[in-house]
Amino acid sequence: MNVQISQWCVSAKPFFAVVFLQFGLAGMDILSKAALNQGMSNYVLVVYRHAVATIVIAPFALIFDKKVRPKMTIPIFAKLMVLSLLEPVIDQNLYFLGMKYTTATFAAAMCNILPAITFVMAWILRLEKVKIKSIRSQAKLVGTIATVGGAMIMTLIKGPILELFWVKERANHQQQRGEISLQHTIKGSIMITIGCFSWACFMILQAITLKAYPAELSLTAWICLLGTAEGTVLALVMERGNAAVWSITWGTKLLAAVYSGIFCSGLAYYIQGLVMKDKGPVFVTAFSPLSMVIVAIMSSFILGERLYFGRILGAGVIIVGLYLVVWGKNKDGNSSSEELKLPTKQTREIEANKMESLTIEASNSSALQNEQK
Repeated sequence: MNVQISQWCVSAKPFFAVVFLQFGLAGMDILSKAALNQGMSNYVLVVYRHAVATIVIAPFALIFDKKVRPKMTIPIFAKLMVLSLLEPVIDQNLYFLGMKYTTATFAAAMCNILPAITFVMAWILRLEKVKIKSIRSQAKLVGTIATVGGAMIMTLIKGPILELFWVKERANHQQQRGEISLQHTIKGSIMITIGCFSWACFMILQAITLKAYPAELSLTAWICLLGTAEGTVLALVMERGNAAVWSITWGTKLLAAVYSGIFCSGLAYYIQGLVMKDKGPVFVTAFSPLSMVIVAIMSSFILGERLYFGRILGAGVIIVGLYLVVWGKNKDGNSSSEELKLPTKQTREIEANKMESLTIEASNSSALQNEQK
């Protein structure tokens, strides 16, 4: 019984890790949107976020990765430079810009194209096996389409407003300020979509880099450090020497930078690296719809964003798609285990046959020697 519980805990660890990750990312969306609403520059937020992450992660990387950290080479460093450009600089700045033009819930919903992009890219790069006739592959394909479809339902089909008593006052205040224009919605959608492509490339390249540089903490520290440097250059160019944007005081802005730096840029990269080594990049991104559901609920409480029936319907479709993808990935894991066991069994049979043949040959040899005598 204890052995079964222990095995269940080991197999459940990746699931708990990515669910925990999505709750943390949802908190980052809410805090970041609040900071952006107060006038904080998205470029400065990204720089501070990764500076905090570097300070927190680097000491742990130096201590715990000392024995496992491989030698730094030019190809590995080049990959680190690209990784720090793809996610900390391109993806996060475009995501926050898109969030500025829309809402936290909308931005989180648009990110649900990520599992589909990552799945297709992983399949093209042969990091993900797809057999059309296989039930588990069909489940992953249908599940990926369902998650994207659910996200589109949330984005395009509003439906009737769900009247929540804690939202009414804030919602009326937002209505007085004016609804989000279609132009801003389209602009925000394009930015977030490009950011998702960049994020998908980051996930794939991170999985490849971990094979040559299997030190998760050190990899995280390098990405955050290089991301801080590259982000600073971009911020200086985009803000055109405006020193006022760099000032930060106690409050939502500081909390957003510290929280997102410690959890999202620090722990998130590390957890993703650990889970990807075991389950692959598609498994990690398949859980991203959960963040959208959490943001939709939390933003109604904290930011006063309205909830629509279409978003609830879309969330239900996403959860169904999510289950299908995870089920398919789980079956992939079971299949891999069986495939690993099969060669061992065959090897034993071959070895047994060899031993039997050697025994027969030895017996025949002894018999011939006796006859000669």
